[in-house]
This record gives sequence, structure tokens and C-alpha cells, in this order.
Amino acid sequence: MKYNRWGKNPLQDEAFAELVRRHYAACVSYVDAQVGKILNMLKASGADKNTVVVLWGDHGWNLGEHAMWGKHNLYEEALRSPLLIAYPDMPEPGASTDAVVETVDIFPTLAKLVGLPVPDELLHGQSMLKLLNDSNEQGDTAYSYWRGKHTLRMGNFRLTRFGNKGLALYDLTSKEKETKDVAEKHPEVVEKMLAILKSKMKLNEKF
Repeated sequence: MKYNRWGKNPLQDEAFAELVRRHYAACVSYVDAQVGKILNMLKASGADKNTVVVLWGDHGWNLGEHAMWGKHNLYEEALRSPLLIAYPDMPEPGASTDAVVETVDIFPTLAKLVGLPVPDELLHGQSMLKLLNDSNEQGDTAYSYWRGKHTLRMGNFRLTRFGNKGLALYDLTSKEKETKDVAEKHPEVVEKMLAILKSKMKLNEKF
């Protein structure tokens, strides 16, 4: 996706690319400061004692990775997004986890936290309450799609299906990350993830 580049190309102009990265970092820093103000006001008013706080982004952003500047792709940089949840009497306040979750998990999690009924027949996600109570709990999978391509993140692997053009398995712990297909080295992982991916695709077709 192309945004206003003032007639410049960050793929060819490294000075401009660095400027764009600085702009992005400044934006994140500014938002962080505003969130801090809100949290300080919650604490000052005492509302933090009965408030659930959720901060998340709907996508990440490529700043030159894979020769891309934007969000419309199925690589980790675009799909991984920030997610922070805090609530009164949290067992492990401030703890972090690398467990895989989906944004559709936010709704059932909030419903559980505030004691609201969860309409199972309309639900795609699942509660993250176990993860919030114990940062050592294991996550599940995360499914995404874009223009006929589908991908699934499970643990440290990402399986991407490129429509009718085949698929690729990436090991996100490797040095190459999403630049080297390791499907032939892990056929059992491909088989397991592909079955889950296909079930997610079928569910997506219903809506």
C-alpha cells in the first residue's frame, strides 16, 4: 500500500527511509505518552480499582522489511500487533508472554472479566483469562488472510498458503525468519498446521 511519500521512494532513498522510521517511532512515543496520561488519571480518580484496561493495535507495520512499507501483507511485521490487558487484582501485573492469541479473543476475555454471558453460537475467539492469570500458559493459533492468501501462526512457526500457488512454512526463531521456506524439513508441522488453516478458512467463508 502506498501512502504519501512526497515523491520519494524509501526503497531507493536510504535517508528518506530513515526519516520515515523516525516519524513512525515519534508517533509511537507520542501515543505512549497519551496512554500514560489516561492511566495516571484512572489511578488519581480511583477508577483503576474497578476498570479493565485494554490496549491493542489492529495490525503491525513494515518499515522496509521484505521491501515493503505498509501493512497490507501476511508477514509477521504486519500481523503481529501490540496487546496489553490490565485489571484489578491481576495475579501477575506487568508480566509478559509470547503466547499466540487473536484479536477475536479480546471479546470473550472481557466478557469473562466483567461477568457478562458469552454467546457461544456467535463466538469465534476464546477467553485469554488463563494466560492473564498465568503467563506460562500456552497460547493457541492466529489466523489471517489477505486477497486470496491465508496464513496461520502456531508457536514459532508461520504457515502461509499463497492461493493456488502453493504454501511455505517459516521458522520465526531462525536467522532467515520469513525469507526461507522450511516446509520440507518439517512435514509433520505442515500437516498439522494445514489442517487447522483449512478449518479456519472454511469458517471464514461462512461470514
